Amino acid sequence: MASAQLETLRIEALALSEEERAKLASDLVASLDGPPDAGLADAWDVEICRRINEIETIPDSPLNPQDVLDRVRARIRSE
Repeated sequence: MASAQLETLRIEALALSEEERAKLASDLVASLDGPPDAGLADAWDVEICRRINEIETIPDSPLNPQDVLDRVRARIRSE
């Protein structure tokens, strides 16, 4: 594409609404990523289920909200 065409396209793109620019930007970035990995979503579903099952089978949840807040507050105070 000639640089004059590119500049015209850039000017026109910048004149779009914020929502339209966001959609265009998303589409352009996605076009650089190549084709989507067909098995990726399935692999993430399996991993998420595995992690949920792991957390649910532990008698004491590793993420007790009060413990997390206490640890964060203690760390902030020590800095």
